Amino acid sequence: MSDTSLQTHSRGTRFGSGCAALGIAALGAVVLAMTMWSSQGDYKVLYANLSDKDGGAIIAQLSQMNVPYRHADGGAAILVPAAKVHDVRLKLAAAGLPKGSVVGYELMDGARFGQTQFQERLTFQRGLEGELTRSITALAAVQNARVHLALPNQNGFFREQQKPTASVMLTLYPGRTLERAQIAGIVHLVSSSVPEMNPKAVSVLDQTGALLTASARRRPLGTCGSTAGAPVKVASTWPPIRSVIDGAPPL
Repeated sequence: MSDTSLQTHSRGTRFGSGCAALGIAALGAVVLAMTMWSSQGDYKVLYANLSDKDGGAIIAQLSQMNVPYRHADGGAAILVPAAKVHDVRLKLAAAGLPKGSVVGYELMDGARFGQTQFQERLTFQRGLEGELTRSITALAAVQNARVHLALPNQNGFFREQQKPTASVMLTLYPGRTLERAQIAGIVHLVSSSVPEMNPKAVSVLDQTGALLTASARRRPLGTCGSTAGAPVKVASTWPPIRSVIDGAPPL
């Protein structure tokens, strides 16, 4: 075999071994990529049917935790890697998420035909509680609120009817408080939304269990301690002063 043939054969051998090495490397890269894609592609639903507020808060928390996520159902569902679902749920629960969306009168839109009177009253009550909750949480100092209404079933056979009552549970932002005027506004809002509800039948509590309405009623609005009795005192002393003036000798 000539030198030229030997050189050509060695070049072909080296070229073939190089192609084989490249093929093995490419196959390994494909296998690695498929493995990584399969591990990252296995996503499961973390939460579904989220409100915009809860969805934004959860996404912000996931970004801080460096957890990858995806959207589904038009953004109403959030997906995370399957291996992290339970761990992420526990961490979000510790952060108080999701808070849950408040429903109001839109419950009446989904009322089914053929509902009983009790179901209609319960749906209306839930809707009213939701609307009141939305209005109360609009206050700057209120982080969250829950409204519980006790609406007795009115019956014409009883002479003395039970009166409706309400309880409002507030969660205030740290370091924030409510003024007496704001507490009175909450009481007026709730009592005026329910027929025949006395404002004294509305109780407002904070997250510590303190009864805010008790302190607000202890000193009614518009009173100022000592000045309230001043006109009465002058009126009571006016007759003696008048008699002294009448009995004085003429100048």
